Amino acid sequence: MTVGAIVPFVLVVALASALAWPLILLIYVTKLRLRKSDQRAQLARDLGISALTLKGRKVVGFFHPFCNAGGGGERVLWTAISHIQRTEPGILSVVYTGDVDATKEQIISKVKSRFDIELSPKSLHFVFLKSRHLVEDATWPMFTLLGQSLGSMYLTWEAVSKLIPDLFIDTMGYAFTFHLVSILTGVNIGAYVHYPTISTEMIHRVESRVALHNNSASVSSSTFLTQGKLLYYRIFTFFYAFSLRKASFLMVNSSWTKAHIDSILYHDNGLLNIITYLPPLLFLKSSLATLKPTEIVYPPCDTRELAELPLEGRGRTIVSLAQFRPEKDHRTQLLALSSLLESHPEYRNQPVKMVLMGGSRNAEDAERVKQLRELAKDLHIEDYTEFIINAPFPDILSWLGNASVGLSTMVDEHFGINIVEFMAAGAIPVTHASGGPLKDIVVPVDGKRTGYHAKSPEEFAEAFHSAFQLSKAEDLAIRQRARMWAVKRFSNEEFEKGWGNSRWKDWL
Repeated sequence: MTVGAIVPFVLVVALASALAWPLILLIYVTKLRLRKSDQRAQLARDLGISALTLKGRKVVGFFHPFCNAGGGGERVLWTAISHIQRTEPGILSVVYTGDVDATKEQIISKVKSRFDIELSPKSLHFVFLKSRHLVEDATWPMFTLLGQSLGSMYLTWEAVSKLIPDLFIDTMGYAFTFHLVSILTGVNIGAYVHYPTISTEMIHRVESRVALHNNSASVSSSTFLTQGKLLYYRIFTFFYAFSLRKASFLMVNSSWTKAHIDSILYHDNGLLNIITYLPPLLFLKSSLATLKPTEIVYPPCDTRELAELPLEGRGRTIVSLAQFRPEKDHRTQLLALSSLLESHPEYRNQPVKMVLMGGSRNAEDAERVKQLRELAKDLHIEDYTEFIINAPFPDILSWLGNASVGLSTMVDEHFGINIVEFMAAGAIPVTHASGGPLKDIVVPVDGKRTGYHAKSPEEFAEAFHSAFQLSKAEDLAIRQRARMWAVKRFSNEEFEKGWGNSRWKDWL
């Protein structure tokens, strides 16, 4: 072949390849959607009902790969499904989960034990996914946000290849899946957002070179690495906003989350926005012009049993209730206790105790617990601490009923169901001065205190001391105010009202 003939040949091959990929995708999507009837037939067999009975019912799919974790996000999921089962008997709920080591019966039993939520197995189905490791932190030690987002897309492909729902609702924050679900299935998409995957505040922290669990000291101390990470974050933010706009409806769990999601949706990415005027990226500009209003639906907290606990006679017990994940910052809790005992040594001779309760999801969480135990020994506070892992609801209830203080140290906690539980149970909340706890939960009622905020271990220690030194009248008054606020504002009934008013059913 002559040189003159090579160029046209290469152009023909390139053009053929460019035309082939859309055709291949079209063929695959068509075949996938044609399998929907076979998927529904299998669903009917799994639920023990006839295909004819299933034909007239809608299927709502909840994408929640860690549905058996037992945290606040899971309470939202199960409360929503329980509400649907009671109010919409014609709807089947499907949960896409990576909890392959548990059965349907075991998951339902744990939901009852952990949250005291009743679920009917007759209208609940689980699609078990084998690729959950692709969205776990340990799989992506570098470029974690990007890796988890790409992993979630593969995991979603596995989900819809097994069962296509009539409505897809993401309840864990995997927005990058939205376009994939839309292309492959054609169904509408909604989301309940607990926490923005990335926020303008995260960008500002990198700019200010603050070292945190998601911005290592090696990056924050380097100008070159900081600038590289800023570029990475800005590109990621652009495509995250692009994905969020694909949702037909967006619910968020707090005013803090709403503010950050809105800031992302309206965020000016400079040159990144300019390139959407260039072909073939014009379609991005039309999508970015469509903004979905975000609705605040506060998470549910079952305060019924908690509100029955006595408010008086509490011991000097500090209770933490949070999954053993790095962002929960249990290390600061132990440092705060150490600071309390150093600055106020009288507590060494008084019955002061810190109880760290929480869920351990995997080997990484178990290793964190081990390191925390070692830290307690190094700080010489092991006699004042106790770790309780994966406790059932009755045990949690018992500890909350004896607690004087409820502790949360997470920076920018998006909401904090555990803090609402502290308040309903009568434990005085001491939380980090940021996020939902600062703006939505531990707020003044009638101009009077409902708890304490802090930022450093020393400030947390002084908050403990202040709570312990309250007079009996002041102590009782603050517990009563906190309980009243929690029960009134964050009940199951308020969540179900908000969930119903969100008009999610309109998108079936």
